[in-house]
Order: sequence, then structure tokens, then C-alpha cells
Amino acid sequence: MLAVIEGFSVVWLVILVGLFVGRTKVLGENAQVVLSRLSFFVASPALLVGTLGRANLTTIFAEPLLVAAISAVFTAGVFLLITKLWLKRPLAEALLGAMSSSTANAANLGIPIAAYVLGDAALIAPVLVFQLAFYTPCYLLLLDSLTSGRRATPWRVVLQIFRNPMILATAAGLILAATGWTLPDLLAEPIHLIGGAAIPAILMAFGMSLGANKPLSAADGRRADILLATGFKLVVHPCAAFLLGHVALGMDGPALFAVVVTAALPTAQNVYVTAQRYQVGVAAAKDTVLITTILAIPAMFAVAFLLG
Repeated sequence: MLAVIEGFSVVWLVILVGLFVGRTKVLGENAQVVLSRLSFFVASPALLVGTLGRANLTTIFAEPLLVAAISAVFTAGVFLLITKLWLKRPLAEALLGAMSSSTANAANLGIPIAAYVLGDAALIAPVLVFQLAFYTPCYLLLLDSLTSGRRATPWRVVLQIFRNPMILATAAGLILAATGWTLPDLLAEPIHLIGGAAIPAILMAFGMSLGANKPLSAADGRRADILLATGFKLVVHPCAAFLLGHVALGMDGPALFAVVVTAALPTAQNVYVTAQRYQVGVAAAKDTVLITTILAIPAMFAVAFLLG
């Protein structure tokens, strides 16, 4: 438990530095965007290649991948039913809400949480693989079909998947781990050095983003959607992961803690990007991302306390 508290403390301190830097604007107006793009396109892929290349795939992709997939689909399914039957939202908007309630910020916040709280950045890999290679593309296909009035093109979605640097880096790391290959020092050292910039860049950019917007505007008329999605993401999703992992699969100890903490991660920022792209549920997606992002670390700390 002490190690978990120390891990969260490290994360929060770097976030607070980012918040201070953002408020004082010492890095300029576009610092958050630059740091986010640096981490997403350069540093995080390097970190994933180096980390996954040394990972034990049997440990990572057996039960954790199953928990990540089933808990997300269950959470989204229940949310979709409630939204359609109670709030009477259009199907496309309900789908976007379901995506908000069950898609974790595995890249931007999941990697540092896995590294400093769980002790191994590779533990976020099951969530990354499931979401980037399967879960998000399914939503894109459905939303494309519902909002464009034409049949979606799976090939275009496949191309989008393989243009994602996180997917490419994950695939490269998994190949290294599966084959036992090791990169020559000439490549491994620069990758390790660049990957070291990922976590501080992610957390500082995250800190800069806090307090930028005021959520739950009455004018948007979507407070119920936002609060419901927030509750599902931070409570229902981790509870589903716990029940599935502990009761159904018999997981315990650090393995169970890892799958529950990763399920309690906040809503991924690409949900808001998707909402903007299809112009569906934009206000609800934006506020759900913001609120879950602010509340996620206290929620994960609660998970650590309950499972500790």
C-alpha cells in the first residue's frame, strides 16, 4: 500500500508541475499541444517498444485482456440501454455516450499509472491493444454508418488503425517479445532515451489541461448524460472488472489490482475527437473527459485502498 501511495504521489506532483506551468504560460500558448503530440507520436511509442519487447506475453494477454474486453463491452451495453430507454437519445448520440462510459485513457494517463503505481508499463498493453485494434474501430464503423447515410468502409478504418503510432509501436514490441529478438544497442539506447520523455511529457500536458473548461453547462442540456457516463466510467467499469476478474476468473493480488485500476482510468480524449469528427454528443463527450480526468486519480486511489 505504501508503494501505491508513493506511485500516486509521484504522478500527482508531476501533474501539479504541469498545472503550474500551464497557468504561468512559461512555455507559451501551445505547450500542451506540443507536449501531447511529442508523447503520442514519438516518446510513448518508443516507451512501448522498449517495455513490451521485454514483457511476458502469457501474463499480460491471458486473463487481463479478457477482463479489459468484457468489462468494457458490458459497461457500454448497460449504458446504451439506459440512455436509449430513459434519456431517449438518438442512437448515434447514445453510442458516443457508451464510448465515453467505457473507453479508458490508456495512453495518456494509463502508461504513467501502470509504470509508477502498478510497477510495470507493460500492464497497460491489454487495454491498449483491445481499444486501439478492436473497440474504437467498431465505434467508428457504427458512427460512420449512422451519421453519413452510407455504408461504412472497413478498409478505411483498417488504414486508420495502422496509421496510429501507438498501435504500430505495440505491434513492434509484441513481435520482439514473442520472438525473443533483441534490438542492437545502436537502436535500443536511443529508443530507451526517447521513451524516458514519455511519462513526464504526458503528465505535464495532462496538468496543463486541467481547469481549462467549465463543465456541466445548463445550456448544453446534457447534464444527466455527463453524470451518468462519469459514474459508469469510474464506478461501474472498475466494479465489472473486479467481479469478472475475481469472481469469474479467480484473479487476486497484484493481477486483480492491475485490471481494476486500468478499468478505473478516465475517459479517453479520443472520444471527444470522435464526437467532434461526427458532430454527435460533443458537449457530453468534452465534459465527461474533463470530469473523469479530474476524479480518476482519487477513484484509483480508492481502488488501491479497498484492494490493498
